[in-house]
Amino acid sequence: MVRQREIFFFALRQERRSDDVFSSLRPERKQREAMAIFRGNVVLDIQTFRQGKSMTDKHIETALVQAGRAKRYTQGSVNSVIQRASSLVFDSVDAKKQATAGRAQGELFYGRRGTLTHFSLQEAMCELEGGAGCALFPCGAAAVANTILAFVEQGDHVLVTNSAYEPTQDFCTKILTKFGVTTTWFDPLAGDDIAKHLQPNTKVVFLESPGSITMEVHDVPAIVAAVRRTAPDAIIMMDNTWSAGILFKALDFGVDISIQAGTKYLVGHSDAMIGTAVANARCWDTLRENAYLMGQMADADSAYVTSRGLRTLAVRLRQHHESGLRVAQWLAAHPQVARVNHPALPGSKGHEFWKRDFSGASGLFSFILDKRLSDAELAHYLDNFAHFSMAYSWGGYESLILANQPEELAEIRPAGGVDFTGTLVRLHIGLENVEDLIADLDAAFRRIA
Repeated sequence: MVRQREIFFFALRQERRSDDVFSSLRPERKQREAMAIFRGNVVLDIQTFRQGKSMTDKHIETALVQAGRAKRYTQGSVNSVIQRASSLVFDSVDAKKQATAGRAQGELFYGRRGTLTHFSLQEAMCELEGGAGCALFPCGAAAVANTILAFVEQGDHVLVTNSAYEPTQDFCTKILTKFGVTTTWFDPLAGDDIAKHLQPNTKVVFLESPGSITMEVHDVPAIVAAVRRTAPDAIIMMDNTWSAGILFKALDFGVDISIQAGTKYLVGHSDAMIGTAVANARCWDTLRENAYLMGQMADADSAYVTSRGLRTLAVRLRQHHESGLRVAQWLAAHPQVARVNHPALPGSKGHEFWKRDFSGASGLFSFILDKRLSDAELAHYLDNFAHFSMAYSWGGYESLILANQPEELAEIRPAGGVDFTGTLVRLHIGLENVEDLIADLDAAFRRIA
């Protein structure tokens, strides 16, 4: 696989303040040198992949600012316009014919096909992820469910990672089974041996990397190679939310469709819900028409705030990476912590694949306490944080915390069982001062000592 990259190095000293973390830009070097993550300093390897008509001459920061901002979409303003519409008026019969002919190629036709606000976001996502087209959905779960549905029918088989997001698992076990579609689960650390799970009727292979809650990173190149060799017609799709579609360029690695809960990092402010699915040319027509026939769309306001969120995404992700890694390293050294599940830490499952394939880390990870907390201890632990809030979702500017007991997680994993006995805590590290967050966690450990 040939991938063109521009590689930039940002040296992070743990003791530095956040405002000078990215001040030391090193010269471009060979790709193999970019893989050094821990050499005294913590090195963040930001790789700007070149993909598509515009990414070939733009760094990712510039692309994020400029993508989807053609004058057609901005009408002379800085941001894209918010065009709320169900009916779109045609000036003439010829105009109606033209719109009808081009309704799947960005012509204004009917609100469910999209408006300028939607087209702006879709164009931006295709540029950023290197796709042929982008379907928009009301949330991430809708993006996952409808993307799978677009490629299966009665009698088909799907192969899904055992560490997929719980609603993805539930969709497979509770909805797909009604349509006569079977599901098999594979170990998230499977590489070439994923081939043993492929069946003659396997139509979809579904990845999520890192995995939900336990953060295992796939060996995506090995998985893709095995699938292409054994089941070349199968569609490989991936929940790529953790990387925001830019820290891991899924389509560059041979994945057919990159799916995101844009609710998380794309929106970035915990105030809108949206899902995206960026497909390659092989899959785009099928995905587009199935999403349309299933009535899937996002409202114009959510599309607008998602486009606006893209403009600050690079800056936010850098801070999430730095602060998240600082907290993860602090936790790894804490005597009350048995294990930290952070892809950028050596020893985390699939770390070597993250190090090889990803260009950075986001702010979501988990850790396991050295004991199982009682219900009372867990409530005392969670109820008294000053800077971490308890809430579902993640990806906003705020820090969040949730916990799972080992038996709870084992119950929701299709293959059953977990390899730990202590309470698992999931963190999303936001944009607060990292020393405040560490102090908050330190106080929590004292509460359960």
